[in-house]
Amino acid sequence: MSSGKILVAQGGGPTAVINQSLAGVVLEARRFREVTRVYGALHGVRGIVNEDLVDLTRETSHNLELVAATPSSALGSTRDKPDEAYCKEIFKVLQAHQIEQFYYIGGNDSSDTVRIVSEQAQAASYALRCMHIPKTIDNDLVGNDHTPGFPSAARFVAQAFAGANLDNASLPGVYVGVVMGRHAGFLTAAAALGKKFPDDGPHLIYLPERVFSLEQFLADVKATYERYGRCVIAVSEGIHDANGAAIASLLAKEVERDAHGNVQLSGTGALADLLCDEIKAKLGIKRVRGDTFGYLQRSFIGCVSDVDQREAREVGEKAVQFAMWGGKDGSVAIKRTGFYSVDYELLPLSAVAGKTRVMEDEFISANGTDVTDAFRMYLRPLLGSGLPDAFRLRPAPVEKILKR
Repeated sequence: MSSGKILVAQGGGPTAVINQSLAGVVLEARRFREVTRVYGALHGVRGIVNEDLVDLTRETSHNLELVAATPSSALGSTRDKPDEAYCKEIFKVLQAHQIEQFYYIGGNDSSDTVRIVSEQAQAASYALRCMHIPKTIDNDLVGNDHTPGFPSAARFVAQAFAGANLDNASLPGVYVGVVMGRHAGFLTAAAALGKKFPDDGPHLIYLPERVFSLEQFLADVKATYERYGRCVIAVSEGIHDANGAAIASLLAKEVERDAHGNVQLSGTGALADLLCDEIKAKLGIKRVRGDTFGYLQRSFIGCVSDVDQREAREVGEKAVQFAMWGGKDGSVAIKRTGFYSVDYELLPLSAVAGKTRVMEDEFISANGTDVTDAFRMYLRPLLGSGLPDAFRLRPAPVEKILKR
């Protein structure tokens, strides 16, 4: 006899629209007569293992809508990266609570977790429908035109660099902004969408898809500074040398690593400071400033793409529909149709799990320090409506009287 119970959880880094997907699952699931309970796990897979569950069936639709419009993960998240033994513990809890459908909203690691849990259920002949719902600001899930969370973060990055460019034009110097992206440069590349006039920054963009040379970087900065009298630079936290070593680890005296052994790139200002120090020391430019966007770009309230909101809701809804009517496990994927509209497909978990998409060559300029018009055309519809604009004076010079 069917229990009609489903469970939803959120994993990985929060985004501005991940709660839209949560609301999409809960509200759509409650439309089906077969569903008796919708549970949520607090702090992702860790909450499942600890049996920290809440009953979302009892949430009002009105409050769900308010939460949906709120950035960050309403259920809480986790950075736990489950292995097979961990997933067996997840499966035990799902069995104990008679969960029949498991929805996990997250990125690469989350999709792999769903895959392993699905395999555990099949091996035990337990009827469990497992659905991965895409989410990541890195935009690095394979099989997707783009990933919910990325457009809103990209909107923030574009606007932040537009503002930094205005500041830099007022008080000229060199500005370095470091953006998230260990392996994929989509978010850093979004800085280019803040440009309006030909001499606007960012003048230079450095992505992890290309090898980074400190010597060439300094030459690029010098040439740009001499041309414009200033230089605005967007740098991905994941830039690396020809051997794949992170530049942050090569320049830093001490290297911090996360729980998985990866060099800690986010949440510190090390790379920006190190690059600024190199510019000051090697080029002799006095006014050099650096910022690390860090967590700001993930859940920045009031800077959300309406397109992102809509699609994040729909991937949650479609996940439920695929689970109810599709008869198979999978990962929901966004496919672009026409100039800008989308459709949704269900991909096999094995096609997405543990894989990483990087920026396509057609999106990166030949010299590797800018993006192409193809990327601008790709990203612009995702940023949504109502982007702020900037204007300039059209000065009429007054003839000088005093000769100096």
